[in-house]
Amino acid sequence: MEQAADEPINPASRIKFIIGGLIIVAAVLYLIISSTKVSAQYFLTINELNDKGSDIIGRDLKISGAVIGESIQYDAQELTLTFLVADVPGDNKVIEAQGGLAEVLHQAVIDPSRPRLKVVYNGPKPDLLRDEAQAIMTGKLGEDGVFYAEELLLKCPTKYEEAIPDQVE
Repeated sequence: MEQAADEPINPASRIKFIIGGLIIVAAVLYLIISSTKVSAQYFLTINELNDKGSDIIGRDLKISGAVIGESIQYDAQELTLTFLVADVPGDNKVIEAQGGLAEVLHQAVIDPSRPRLKVVYNGPKPDLLRDEAQAIMTGKLGEDGVFYAEELLLKCPTKYEEAIPDQVE
């Protein structure tokens, strides 16, 4: 028996349709939330990393610091790079207030009282790895207190200071 176009829809089938739609929406939301938590990375300064203690060991992290040039050691046979980074502020307003990124990186390297962190990276030695470069690293903190970087990005602000063009008025 077919339902005519002008006959009302059965309320029971309307409720089934709504419940089915809500289940689909809930499942999609659950998948989005659970995948976001699994792939979330925490961006921390070295000081914040030290404050977290053992709670942060083994988690995916992104940290930034100033490379201490005299600590750079590279094993070309094993492609293992080891160096120390010094803590730099994570807030751009603080960096600007302290004289800009180049000055902040310089002060971080020469100040022995700033927190430091040993970094180990496996891969080719980057060309920009030098004293006072900003290292932005993704990886995990080991139980030994060493940061094992999986990705390493280096920025050397003094190299590019002269290359910034003047704004046209």
